[in-house]
Formats: sequence, C-alpha cells, structure tokens
Amino acid sequence: MVTLIRTLADHSDDVNYCAFSSSCLATCSLDKTVRVYSLNNFMELPYSPLKGHTYAVHCCCFSPSGHILVSCSTDGTTMVWDTRDGQMLAVLEQPSSSPVRVCRFSPKSTHLVSGAADGSVVLWNMRSLKLYRSGNVKDGSLVACAFSPNGNFFVTGSSCGDLTIWDDKMRCLYNEKAHDLGVTCCDISSQPISDVEHEFTYFQMASCGQDYQIKLWLILFADFIGVELKYKCTLSGHSAPVLACAFSYDGQMLASGSVDKCVIIYETSTGNILHTLSQHTRYVTTCGFAPHSPLLATGSMDKTVNIWQLDLKQPCAGNMVENESKLAVKDWSEDDVSAWLCAQDLADFVELFKMNNIDGKELLNLTKEGLTNELKIESLGLRSKVLQKIEELRMKMISASVDIPDEFLCPITRELMKDPVIAADGYSYEKEAMENWISNQRRSSPMTNLPLHSPMLTPNRTLKMAISRWLETQQKYN
Repeated sequence: MVTLIRTLADHSDDVNYCAFSSSCLATCSLDKTVRVYSLNNFMELPYSPLKGHTYAVHCCCFSPSGHILVSCSTDGTTMVWDTRDGQMLAVLEQPSSSPVRVCRFSPKSTHLVSGAADGSVVLWNMRSLKLYRSGNVKDGSLVACAFSPNGNFFVTGSSCGDLTIWDDKMRCLYNEKAHDLGVTCCDISSQPISDVEHEFTYFQMASCGQDYQIKLWLILFADFIGVELKYKCTLSGHSAPVLACAFSYDGQMLASGSVDKCVIIYETSTGNILHTLSQHTRYVTTCGFAPHSPLLATGSMDKTVNIWQLDLKQPCAGNMVENESKLAVKDWSEDDVSAWLCAQDLADFVELFKMNNIDGKELLNLTKEGLTNELKIESLGLRSKVLQKIEELRMKMISASVDIPDEFLCPITRELMKDPVIAADGYSYEKEAMENWISNQRRSSPMTNLPLHSPMLTPNRTLKMAISRWLETQQKYN
C-alpha cells in the first residue's frame, strides 16, 4: 500500500529536484530557491527557503552525514550550505560558467561532482572547497550523475544519450550509448549484488531517457578486468519520456517519474509494476526514497512535492493508488474504483460506491443526477469534485486511446485545451498556460519568438465548441 500523506506547495514555479537526508527533505525549483523540511512534521526549517541563486535551481543533494546541502543552478554555480543554520559556506563556480544541471556527493563526502550544460564535469575537493579534477563528456549536456556505493567510480549521463563511467581520479573508463534521444537521469543502488560463483560484486544501475524507457544495468568494477557494463532489462509502463528514476535504500524498488504525469514503482528483481501514482497534474520531474524510513517524495511541474508512505509489509497492495496504466477503466472492478477514489483524495466515498456496486463502467456513466438521486451525495461541492475527477479520468482515457488533433493541443503544454484563448500573435493557447507565460515576464510569442505587442487574451469560443464536440464524439466510442 502507498498512501499520500502530505503535499508541499510552497514553491512558486516548477519543482526540479528533491533529496532526502536521514532527518530532512530538500526541494529546489525554477523559482530560484531551495526549501528544507523536517521529516518529523514536514514543516519548513526556520532558515528555509535558501536564497542565493540568481536563476533556476536544477538539483540539490545532501552529504551522507546530512550536515551539508549543495544546490546547483543555471547561474553557473554550485552553492554549499550548512544544514544546521542555513548559512552559505561556499560558492563553487563552474570553470566555464555554464549552467550547472546536476550535483552529487561521493559516499564519504570527500568529493562532489558538478555537471553542466556544456558537457563539463568537475570533481571538487570538499575539504578544501577547491577544484580537484575536471573533464568533458564526449557530446551533449551533462544532465545526470550517480556514485557507486564504495566511491570508486561514478557514472554520468548526457543529453546525447551516453552513459560514461569515471574513476575517482576523473579518468574515463567506459562509454555506452544507452538512450537514443538522450539520458535524463540515472541512479546506482546502494546495495551491491554478489555473484558467488565467480566471486564478483555487481552494482545495479538504472537509467531513463527521452525514449520513454527505463533500463537496468549491472556494473562490474574489478582491478583485473577494469569496468564492464551489462544491460539487464528494460522496464515498461510509461507512455512518455521518463524524467527521473531512483532506487529505494534496500535496492528492492525503483521509482520513476514521467511526462505522462505518473510515478511508477517497480520491483527490481522481477521488473513488475507494484504501484502507479497519478496525483500530479503536470510532468513529474523528480522522485526519491528516504534512506531510513518508508517515504517517497515526488516533485512536478505542477509546483508541488508529494510525500508518500509505503507499507513495506504489503509491497504489492495498491489500495491507495491508481491502476489506470494496467487496465482499461471500463474494465475496472469495484476494488479498482476504490483504489482510484483513494488516489483522488476521495476515500470517504469508498463504502458508498461499494454499496452501490460502482465498477469502472458505472463510474464512467455517473452524472450529476446520479450522484444526487442515487448515491444521495447532498453537498454540491463534493458532487462537483467527484464529477471533475471523473471528467479528468474520461479525458485521460480518450487521450491515451486516440490521437488528439494537433489544433486542439496547447502549444505550450502540449495538452488538450479546456479554455482556449487567442493571443496577440494569432495563435491559440490554454488560458492558464498563456497567463503564466506572460506573468513570467515573457514578452515574446511561444510560437514565433517575435515580440507580443499586447498581453490581451481573447476567448476562442469556436475552438472550445469544436473541442467539446470532438470529446462528445470520442466518449460515444470509448
């Protein structure tokens, strides 16, 4: 069972990354800040948010002891913070001043890796806070990094799709084309795998990319043979590019987040899907397990971080998560509907829906009159919430089963428009997306990049009616 226990909504822009220590959770955002929360009550620490970066913060991570937190940014710096009082200890400037996309501590806290958009990789000495070694990936931006548990090597991933293995002296040991459209994230399990027969110890690694795929690898690092990278398997389940992946502390589970707005938790030994979480309303950009407690954090472009509690005694139970990705909604059982209600924060209706034998087919056919007269839901607000969630489910089902006409998709979000408006450039956009675009001081067209001579937005009623008619047609056939 996986239960959503808290939603953090303090960031004012996209959440880019989240990281745990044994006592804290750190999150960072396009809003230029890093926020730090106590795991006791998920309240922000007195010194949070941490401000210092002048542009978007892309990544953050704790030292193994949890005493130090680092963050990196488009401003070309990696900042070092003391987690006890929030004081900034140092500013590490990328030699090329290129936007820094990723940062990772070595297991013993002696070194820190920072990787940048120009492909530069820097290994910092964290005792002296000075540059120790530097290098470059073969091609593309450096967007992912993970250390082996023993600290003997680390792996980087690039936007051109390569995984590169480096030793602790920054010597390139191995390079593999892993994802055709680019790597987005990688992680190495803290628990090695022993091969008793050959007396080898493997490290399990996961990588994900723009190709919708998650790949599992085995890394063998031995003095007499060097480094060997073995492909293990590909995990399926996502319907769009996968932006994040992370192992649980014991290596038994892997979580992933995607452009499809879902988080999937896999069992690493079998590759089976244990849970699918569909609470976020925009792309899921980051996910991470707590090191010593059954918690999972997921962050999204919807500006929120969700905290999930895992019942490790029942890893295959899915009462609080959605089952949409495995089964057509019309084929859902009453238990599947109960799971969906819980995932939508509608758990109070589980017994009512079961008493009325609401399965997937009945759920899709529910109307305002049915909720009022048959289910006797008296509160207008609750009826509206249930109907809204059902409508979102119908739209998601249609989007997954048919190709949406391109003119019905917002050019900014690439999602079906609900409230289309015409901007000064003559193009139609989702109202909320275009308002956000303009409010972020952007004065150019998202389509042409030419200046917008006016911020005025005009409702496109003709397009809205066309989308409504198209949806009605699709619902008849689904």
